Parts: sequence; C-alpha cells; structure tokens
Amino acid sequence: MTAGPLTLTVLGCDGSYPGPGGASSGYLVQYQGASVWLDAGSGTFANLQRYVAIEDLDAVVITHEHVDHWSDLEHLAVAARYVVVRDDVPLYCEPDLVSAMRTASAATVLAWSRIGPGSKLDIGGMTFTFSRTDHPVNTLAVRVDAGGRSLGYSADSGPEWGLAQLGPGLDLALCEATFLSEREDALGFHMSAKQAGATARAAGVAKLVITHLWPRTDRRAAEEEAAASFGGPVHVASIGDRFEV
Repeated sequence: MTAGPLTLTVLGCDGSYPGPGGASSGYLVQYQGASVWLDAGSGTFANLQRYVAIEDLDAVVITHEHVDHWSDLEHLAVAARYVVVRDDVPLYCEPDLVSAMRTASAATVLAWSRIGPGSKLDIGGMTFTFSRTDHPVNTLAVRVDAGGRSLGYSADSGPEWGLAQLGPGLDLALCEATFLSEREDALGFHMSAKQAGATARAAGVAKLVITHLWPRTDRRAAEEEAAASFGGPVHVASIGDRFEV
C-alpha cells in the first residue's frame, strides 16, 4: 500500500496581527491520518475545524511565546474541557504557555511537554526536529520528515538564522517574509521577502512558500522580491492553501 503524502494546509498567515478577514500564524501538517496543529495564532482554530475534528487532533506544536502564534490555544482548551470533553491534548513548546493562559481549569486539558533546539518528536509517522532562530524571544524553526519528504518552517526569524540550519533536502520551505527589503535596516528581527528568497536559495530548497506578511505588505511586490533572490517561482501563502510536500 502506498503511503499518503505529507501535506501542509494554511490556517492563517498574517504577520504580527490578523488583517481584515485574515488569521495569524497557524498551519495543519498531516500524514497518513495524523494531524498536527503547528502554531495557533488568532483565527486559526476556526479554520482548523474545517479540516480536522477536535477529537482527532494528534498534537499541537508552538514555535514561541508571541501571542500571534498561540492565542487560539485558549479556545482549544475551552472546547476540549467543556464541549468535546477531551483532557489529553499533547502540547509541545518551549515555554509553559499553560500557566500563562486565562482559561483557569480548562487549560489543564493541554498536556504540556517542553521542547528545545535539537529536540525530536515522532508523531504519527512524522518526525519533528527544531532549530533556534534569530528572534527576540526563544523561537524554534521546525523540520518535518515523513515518507521520504521534508518540510521546513522558519517560524519567526531575522536574517542571522537561515533555512540551511534545518538540514539539507527540504522539498518545501515555509518562510516568513514580513515586509519588503526597504524595511530591513530598521527591523532586523524578521526577514524581508528578499531575505526569505535568499535563505531558501542558500539552503537548496525545492519549493518556497512565503508567509507571515504584515497585512499591509504588498503581496505582489513580496512575491517578486522573493522570486528574484530565490531564483525561481515563489508562492505567497493564503488561508486554505494546501500543499503536498
């Protein structure tokens, strides 16, 4: 029997805050029936439920403590505690976000396990490994390997970190491209679209998807900047996009 593909579905892709009709960072990674919610920014829980039931979610992985990457965990906790009645949702992240949540006893449904650079998780046939990025708070980029295919996710990072640190052979890279190159000197803790293309090219990435654009960043200009430095076509993430890695 042939294994199903490793897939990535975009649940939210706005940088720092959700724009009109948008959602902050969040992605659904699936392989052979296993489902992992990767980052849980505002608006992504609603979109998650279009593709997987709360009962069938295998795990949540959060890259860092900035709220645009995890605030919808509070909604998951309330739903799992009072509606679905599930008390064992695996949560993997570096900080103890459960203690920071405002949902009182509902937060206890999240079974927190600490991860860090070099950690390895095996979830439903997928292997997750992590690398520390260039960001003001401890932030973990993610590599997912399954069925001979590899996905890389930059999370949030400035240009001092690169996709190559996730290892070779990335079939698809999801890289932040928060603003255009004209903002690079002022904001070094995120990447521009130009820098996203450059780091993907240096890493030998096969396919590049840029994400985490600020809602007011010109998407067409970002695509053009990233493509020029990458040396090939680039896709700008939108809610509902699904990629077979």
